[in-house]
Amino acid sequence: MAAERTAHDLIAEHRPTLDRTLEAISTRAYWSPHPEHPKAYGENGSLSMAEGKAAFDALLGTRLDLGQPGTDDFVGGEVSPYGVELGVTYPHADIDVLLPAMRAGLRAWREAGAELRAAVCLEILARISARTMEFGHAVMHTSGQAFMMAFQAGGPHAQDRGLEAVAYAYAEQVRTPDAAEWSKPQGKRDPLLLTKSFTPVGRGIALMIGCNTFPTWNGYPGLFASLATGNAVLVKPHPRAVLPLALTVQVARDVLAEAGFDPNLVALAAERPGEGIAKTLAVRPEIKIIDYTGSTEFGDWLETHARQAQVYTEKAGVNTVVIDSTDSYKGMLSNLAFSLSLYSGQMCTTPQNLLIPREGISTDEGPKTYDEVVADLARSVGGLLGDDARANALLGALVNPDVKARLDAAASLGEVALPSREVANPDFPDAVVRTPAMVKLDGARKFWETADTEAAYMSECFGPVSFAVAVDSTADALDLLRRTVRDQGAMTVGAYTTSEEVAGAVEEVCLEECAQLSLNLTGGVYVNQTAAFSDFHGSGGNPAANAALCDGAFVSNRFRVVEVRREAVAS
Repeated sequence: MAAERTAHDLIAEHRPTLDRTLEAISTRAYWSPHPEHPKAYGENGSLSMAEGKAAFDALLGTRLDLGQPGTDDFVGGEVSPYGVELGVTYPHADIDVLLPAMRAGLRAWREAGAELRAAVCLEILARISARTMEFGHAVMHTSGQAFMMAFQAGGPHAQDRGLEAVAYAYAEQVRTPDAAEWSKPQGKRDPLLLTKSFTPVGRGIALMIGCNTFPTWNGYPGLFASLATGNAVLVKPHPRAVLPLALTVQVARDVLAEAGFDPNLVALAAERPGEGIAKTLAVRPEIKIIDYTGSTEFGDWLETHARQAQVYTEKAGVNTVVIDSTDSYKGMLSNLAFSLSLYSGQMCTTPQNLLIPREGISTDEGPKTYDEVVADLARSVGGLLGDDARANALLGALVNPDVKARLDAAASLGEVALPSREVANPDFPDAVVRTPAMVKLDGARKFWETADTEAAYMSECFGPVSFAVAVDSTADALDLLRRTVRDQGAMTVGAYTTSEEVAGAVEEVCLEECAQLSLNLTGGVYVNQTAAFSDFHGSGGNPAANAALCDGAFVSNRFRVVEVRREAVAS
């Protein structure tokens, strides 16, 4: 099939989805084209649950040859947090060969235009969606998420975030017309006439540095934002979570080739154990865009040293919940218990610090002291996770030994209100599964007036650890919240209050410090979950991240508009 026919077909097939997505990001209403229930799969060419598991099992112990230029070895070594050795090997690239090959297809990709690039990206996402069940197992066995979460977050929710990025990219590119006729009156003389063309031009090669915990959910926004704006994308997965992104690269290369484009517009950079190629790649002059999710230390390094690139980072923050009062005490406890437990707290949005007045709070069940609130929340978590089958389904497995080390050390930080317990997983005996721990701390001392700036609750303790911080008053809680967001950053802020005045004060803190706020969540929506097309993930306005998923700013600087002017002849 000729490339022109393919382009027509792709646009005809995917334009309705693009238009519906553009509408969704404009209205912020709920919408998703990707089903989040397993029963929706198995028809219309998509893999069923059994077929997805079989496809994943068939990958184990195989070589995933992507046909990339410059391949000089095959590397691997992933071991599932559930104890399964994946045994998959991936192409290791001679970067001096691969990067020039990636640049070779940029002209044709630029000349394709914003609409066709968007259609190609949507075709990639559609083919990934058809393999959602397979991807779910790949995410599960690289991140440690329980299957249902890996299926949803690593599948439809990740695909939604990728689609969202494509829509924003398209909207920003077509903001400027392709061409214009320009006429400037000259009084009695003939007007000045020019024809002008305007072309979105990608910056070059984008580097997407993947994370261990959410390889697709955090990876797809940057990948598709860069690709849709005319760039090539080099995907550098976390060494413990290569498979989901390698499969993504495989699909993207197939679609690009079938559509008549150079498949090397998307490539994989897998690494040998301990090789640490991210730093080397990040400062290569060919790399013009970097997307990164991970530690603050390396994110800061990228922002400082990768001066030739536009760097988008999501780093660490200290997420805080202010508990002032509630008219649904049981609902608040249930909501917080789930938020603290989901994926063993291994989410960048999980609450860490719970700021509670030491004199207690007012509730629909009467006054509750600080100790009562903490004890009741501990019981709520215990009740939620008391059944091991349910606990495994919510907690998943600890993603790496560092998380377990932080959890083990938490007991020494203060009075333990909720001890962590081991949970056996009968399907995966080698999985390390732990329930959350909660530690009481005193927030009365104004640590910012002392040399003790390393207070436990003023740094991220990534994993299933939370701190119930006793404060003198709600006003002190808001002061601590402000300082935390300003100094440490936050991906999420939560608050519970029946006072409009307090609600307004919390909102003002979050507006001034640029943090996303959830107020009085007591039902089935949680502070650590966001919905694509409606919720912004991060704000880009505090130290936790310099970008938001997804807004115009996330895509607009991935390309520039180049103008060509020509003198026109009066008709």
